[in-house]
Amino acid sequence: MTKPAQILFYPDPRFAQRATPRPVDAALIAIGEALKATAAEHRAYGLAAVHIGDVAPVVVVSFGPVEGRDYRLLYNPEVLSTSDEAELGTEGSVSLPGIEVEVVRSISCIIGYDDVAGSRHETALSGFEARVAMHEIDQMNGIFFLDKVSRLKRDAALRRFKKLQR
Repeated sequence: MTKPAQILFYPDPRFAQRATPRPVDAALIAIGEALKATAAEHRAYGLAAVHIGDVAPVVVVSFGPVEGRDYRLLYNPEVLSTSDEAELGTEGSVSLPGIEVEVVRSISCIIGYDDVAGSRHETALSGFEARVAMHEIDQMNGIFFLDKVSRLKRDAALRRFKKLQR
């Protein structure tokens, strides 16, 4: 069984780096397995490889009900389309523990991704699953969730985080 990895904490500069798509190989699979073990350890709804220090094109997302975790590894994921309808929803990160902010996201999306064998798939997601997938794919592309809110909200969240660390 793969051992969980250490979590990288914000504002490490790797969070701003975009992962480059690449063929699914043994190295990418190993990152995926570590990512999945780490997500399970932290009961995260999803994680991008950068959360464990690897700027790589892999995320893990829970496709099941909010109460459970049905983790899926997505290699080279991308958001293919989003709905015009959007809503506010609470988001946070294991890399910024204790901080949650309201982020506007589309209520549904279609994502494309490779599986462990390198086969390409498309999946339609809605609600919480869509939010988690878009959040992690953004992170894989160098967009931290705080980048999606106003400077005022971001600064307030970072001040709260500093207070929590004392």
